[in-house]
Amino acid sequence: MELKEFNEFREKMNKKILENGTLNTKRFFSLDNAVYREGSIPTKYKEMMGLVASMVLRCEGCINYHIKKCLEEEVTDEEFYEIFDIALIVGGSIVIPHLREAVAFLEEAKKEIRGEQND
Repeated sequence: MELKEFNEFREKMNKKILENGTLNTKRFFSLDNAVYREGSIPTKYKEMMGLVASMVLRCEGCINYHIKKCLEEEVTDEEFYEIFDIALIVGGSIVIPHLREAVAFLEEAKKEIRGEQND
């Protein structure tokens, strides 16, 4: 999935969920946003941890979201590949297919967010 398609789908579905969801759903979404705000741990590191957890849990939508947020927090390519190493060690070889998808999404997202052209 490309970044534009991912963003549009996420925005559309979040709107629908928040318009129709219960108070508990709205509270959970609010808590999710609050946890990633700047605090004792910088937002950049929180997004990096979120990416590791998402890869280990094998959630493609979450992986894409955290890649996007990591790019916005100026995570470097070197940092991304160390994040991927941590996910592999924690999650094992079952993470490899998700690593492939993550790298593909990262390469596409870098074009849009950073204006980079990749091979």
